[in-house]
Amino acid sequence: MNNKLTNILKNLGLTEKEADVYLASLALGPATILKLAQSSGLKRTTIYSIIESLKQKGLMIIEMHGWKKLFAAEDPKKLEQVLDNKKKELKSSLPEFLSLYNLKSDESTLKYFEGLEAVKSVYESLIKDIKTHDDYLVVTRQEAWLNLDEKYFLDFIKRRAKLNINIKMLLQDSPVAREHQKYEQNFNEKIKILSADNPFTTNLIITPQKVVIHQLVQPVMAIVIENKNIIRMNQEMFNLIWNHLV
Repeated sequence: MNNKLTNILKNLGLTEKEADVYLASLALGPATILKLAQSSGLKRTTIYSIIESLKQKGLMIIEMHGWKKLFAAEDPKKLEQVLDNKKKELKSSLPEFLSLYNLKSDESTLKYFEGLEAVKSVYESLIKDIKTHDDYLVVTRQEAWLNLDEKYFLDFIKRRAKLNINIKMLLQDSPVAREHQKYEQNFNEKIKILSADNPFTTNLIITPQKVVIHQLVQPVMAIVIENKNIIRMNQEMFNLIWNHLV
């Protein structure tokens, strides 16, 4: 049998034996149980139950030729219907999956993301979830952040600038930070500069929805915390530092 086609059918939910019988039936056309057994390499007693299962899936039909009962595979286009049925089943069950995913202990979640691509997905979720006029607070060493993927993060800055949100950034002092500060209005940002002592190895982002701690050194990773009290504490600490800087 064609292994590629067998694997596709298995991915659609057929068992290996069901896939073998269906493919044998496609190749044979209307056939007897004996011929199907010979072509698929399965026992005749096994074929009966498999045919019944394929009938339930809408992939096998019975044809009467005189007094002879023959079995035939349905048009392969029916496989699309099998896939559609699976999609419908998933869609109807999705609320149950989401209820498990969103199940929070004391309304709190902590998620871990490892690798740059996974961390990028965190940034995408930040600008997706934030609401108009929300505060977007950042504490970072700008050059270390950009160096991870300058093209992506510069594009992220431009996309973030288009949102009607309040962006405040505490950047550790460096030529990159000073240069970026010159253009803060272009990017809808307010920037203050922190001391360059003890270079930061993490990037901290605080929104009303979450706190993100993004490690800037290898291994690149991020921790996302969704907890009202932790968010509030980080907002207060940020504002305390912000208000004490010129």
